[in-house]
Amino acid sequence: MTNKEKYIEAFTESLDVKSDQVESLEYQSIPAWDSVGHMGLIAAIEDAFDIQFETDDIVEFSSFVKGIEILKKYDVEI
Repeated sequence: MTNKEKYIEAFTESLDVKSDQVESLEYQSIPAWDSVGHMGLIAAIEDAFDIQFETDDIVEFSSFVKGIEILKKYDVEI
């Protein structure tokens, strides 16, 4: 599985969305991506890539696209 596939799977599993919907997602753009859903998503991404986000990165993780940008700080290329 590629890093992009892992990343997409974290969104689909955590937020119960289809894979073709994830690239346009933003925080609170769907009911499932509320504060609780956000923490579930963060945990899924941390597990998928065996990383630990810093608090600032969790707060700044506001969209699918922004998440890719943040993951680069952790040497994860999507």
